[in-house]
Amino acid sequence: MNSDVLTESNFEDIKLVKRGKVRDVYEVEDKLLIVASDRMSAFDVVMDDPIPDKGKILTKISLFWFGKLESVIENHLISSNPNEYPEVCQKYAPQLEGRSMLVKKTEPLPVECIVRGYLSGSGWQGYLRTGCVCGIELPKEMQESDQLRAPIFTPSTKAEDGMHDENISFEKAVEILGKNVAEEVQRISLRIYEFGRDLAAEKGIIVADTKFEFGFKDNRLILIDEVLTPDSSRFWPMSDYSPGGPQQSFDKQFLRDYLIEINWPKKPPPPKLPDEIVNKTREKYLEALVKLTGKGI
Repeated sequence: MNSDVLTESNFEDIKLVKRGKVRDVYEVEDKLLIVASDRMSAFDVVMDDPIPDKGKILTKISLFWFGKLESVIENHLISSNPNEYPEVCQKYAPQLEGRSMLVKKTEPLPVECIVRGYLSGSGWQGYLRTGCVCGIELPKEMQESDQLRAPIFTPSTKAEDGMHDENISFEKAVEILGKNVAEEVQRISLRIYEFGRDLAAEKGIIVADTKFEFGFKDNRLILIDEVLTPDSSRFWPMSDYSPGGPQQSFDKQFLRDYLIEINWPKKPPPPKLPDEIVNKTREKYLEALVKLTGKGI
């Protein structure tokens, strides 16, 4: 395996706060150190086989968008240069290079902010059952992957590790967050999506849907976590777009499709991934990076 692959970081003298499906989060002084590993999750299960360079690709894409979105909303990024991190991080610089961010610590909202511009994924499944997505009624006789008349805000709960996020109505988000905060994250989520959608379209990418996370820092709402990456979004090549079924993608949908094809039951243990699937998944993530930024890793 590639010696640069990072499946799990272990920084013994830095406090580990959380090991997520992909990211390891450490507490450094009054800040957080986020390390993007090469772990790959699908259907909320972490695969045993990592995707080489995935963490570096995700980090570069998030950094690209954080820079572009500064005029829209403040974000949590302090630095992505390990030389600028606190002294305790310095000996881990080789592992941190290219796949880490030092960020502001915030109070994260307990709701994930999802925006959909196209009918796909769990939105499509909900539409088939009820004609609605998260309580929002949609026109009759829509097809899978159809573009919506206007983007919709469809929040979800944040599930504990191993559990599935649950789509909720805006009214439920108001119950959880309060009316003012819910309305503000709805407004800013739609604005970020529209900004990202329009810029990505110039690069030949359709952003079908995406997930944002926000937190409060000194009573200010700021953008946190990752943003508009292949892990948090559905990216489709504009040149191949054809509504009426699933689309080609630059994200983990390729892996999901493989797992469905082999009838994996979507629960641990994960199957062994063939080299061909690992390599093809890496290519899709890398293609998204190059298309968006014009640069590789």
